[in-house]
Amino acid sequence: MSLDTFPAGPMDTDALMKGDRVATPMYEDPAIFDAEMEKIFGRVWVWVGHVSEVPGKGNFKLSWVGTQPVIISRDRKDEVHVFVNRCRHRAATVCEVKKGKTSSFQCPYHGWGYGLDGSLRAIPYTEGYSTDFDKQNYGLKKLKVGIFEGMIFASFNMDVEPLEDFLGNAKPWIRLFMKQGGGFPVKTLGEHQFKVPMNWKIQLENTTDAYHFPIVHKSFLQSLDGEANETFSFMDDDDGYVEDLGNGHSVMVMMPELVDLDHDPDAPIPERFKELAESLRGEYDEAQVKRIVRAVGGCGFNLNLFPNVACSLSFFRVLRPVSVHETEIRHIALGMEGGPEAANQMRLRLHEHFQGPMGFGSPDDAEVWERVQRGSAGAGDVDVMVNRGLGLEKTSENGLPVGDISAETGMRSAYKMWKKVMDQ
Repeated sequence: MSLDTFPAGPMDTDALMKGDRVATPMYEDPAIFDAEMEKIFGRVWVWVGHVSEVPGKGNFKLSWVGTQPVIISRDRKDEVHVFVNRCRHRAATVCEVKKGKTSSFQCPYHGWGYGLDGSLRAIPYTEGYSTDFDKQNYGLKKLKVGIFEGMIFASFNMDVEPLEDFLGNAKPWIRLFMKQGGGFPVKTLGEHQFKVPMNWKIQLENTTDAYHFPIVHKSFLQSLDGEANETFSFMDDDDGYVEDLGNGHSVMVMMPELVDLDHDPDAPIPERFKELAESLRGEYDEAQVKRIVRAVGGCGFNLNLFPNVACSLSFFRVLRPVSVHETEIRHIALGMEGGPEAANQMRLRLHEHFQGPMGFGSPDDAEVWERVQRGSAGAGDVDVMVNRGLGLEKTSENGLPVGDISAETGMRSAYKMWKKVMDQ
């Protein structure tokens, strides 16, 4: 297939997504990318942020929905809004500060002023407009907003299905993920971001791919003590699995004993956390100490939410499509709002160990993602395989496939949703 395969008319998604194979143009064709931005990122629920990033009235945070810049804002009535970061007059961005607190947004070009709810409040030299010019019709373009367990989603589609319906079978897993607050609300601690010369779907595949872990992340495994190394050697354990949750979502359970952090509260404290536990005992009782310490290590699964975010062990991984050949990745560290500073500091150190720019995980991941994109430029008639585990899967209570820990069940789930949305 050439790059001009889909210049007009309906897209032949059957030729692109073949169940257990993905056609190479899915990574390479700009026309496909443009269609994805319209049909997927322009119509479904997209993760944009967490409520802890806009904690009070007047707080705001810049984000993205696909390639479109948006602002998350909390107004004076404590309501969260998401609107496009584009002045209605001549298209200049009305905010360039990544996050902060304000009483309004103002375009630097001609001074149009907007409220925290995106409404147009002020125009300099109004006598230049006719008397029938109504400011109520020229607020910032708003998106529909949904919040679940503190996660903020937005959609350009005002008729999009209810957020809870879209999340579906993923909702119990989101609730389990949020238990890593250790009895405190989960909050974002900070993030780092980087761009990789790859198509966004390469990242969509990665967070549900355990098969690569002992190969790509060999140096990470070698950096751990024996106890931690055994915990992360999940490819050698028959208890792990990957489950299709519907709507493109999936969960990869690597450490079943850490799925529910409230389960087995009397489990021994790992050696690497004993110093932390001792530092907490002066302020918290033993039950609280164990709960906090258990939460510090994160949960035992990766939850992929179509199309752009993963709740991964102890952090959010957010992808942003930039172009057909470029994707921005944000790794957002999570901590405990009102929790012990020592616990949050350890969460950051663990995050840096794997996800940080000098860590053992992100650099190795980024290299192989780039190599996938580079390799896809050759032999465009050769398909990408996502068939591992096919024919060996079981069926969940929800009637959906469940594969072993190395199965590519989650990838097939995402691509099934990709095809469904692209066909609409």
